[in-house]
Amino acid sequence: MKKFPILMVCLFFLAGAAGFTAYSNSGEQANSSVEASQAEAVQVYGPGGPLGPIKEAAEKFSVETGIRVNVTAGPESNWIQQAKENADIIYGGSEYMMQNFVFNHPGMIDEKSRTELYPRAAGILVRKGNPQKIESLEDLAKPGVNIVDVNGAGQLGLWEDLAGSKGLIAGLNQNIDISVKTSAEAIDLWKTNSKLDAWITYESWHYRLRDETELIELPDEEKIYRGTPIAIVKASQNKKEAKKFIKYLQTESSHKIFQKWGWK
Repeated sequence: MKKFPILMVCLFFLAGAAGFTAYSNSGEQANSSVEASQAEAVQVYGPGGPLGPIKEAAEKFSVETGIRVNVTAGPESNWIQQAKENADIIYGGSEYMMQNFVFNHPGMIDEKSRTELYPRAAGILVRKGNPQKIESLEDLAKPGVNIVDVNGAGQLGLWEDLAGSKGLIAGLNQNIDISVKTSAEAIDLWKTNSKLDAWITYESWHYRLRDETELIELPDEEKIYRGTPIAIVKASQNKKEAKKFIKYLQTESSHKIFQKWGWK
């Protein structure tokens, strides 16, 4: 009879140890599952211009598929080093911008995967209330109008292409008060330098700057469009998920998101 309690204690101890081991293993499996989920997030990088629609589409895609998508946007210099380590997708603000990326980082993207999404039109952004009464490209060539120019970031030569067809290159050129390389710089200047009257850029920027701008749309026959390319990175560890996301961006549902943000 004295041996029975000892046997029960031993069995209880062994059961407890087994339970702890099972709990520990399940915890490790849960942690591994979380780590795997984090590792499987599709990492997307590109300029700030298309961030609005791509991020919104990414959030919808994640809800519908369970595949997480992280979108990092801004001037290339801010994210290129991280992108070289973990990028799955690169997108551009125009086709020439993507081609420059290919030149600057040879072999990084799979050029066969390069896909055009939707075009966006150029327009004129002016101050709230439009104090200079700017309604056309011709108005930008009038004395006293100060223009900010982005000489890069998908907008390289944009104003010249628009002005050239109307013989306004000299007039607009003399009114360019300052040129910068990125849209981020232009936005900072727009918010801090009140003497700037106009910015020839994509219509889509108005939808990001509703509180600071009004949009002057150009007539259809004067509009210039540039594309929105996207491609998969060769070293991507999530090519299957990356392809699914790009395919999702080509759906009518995603197209409507882009249209809401100013794309055609």
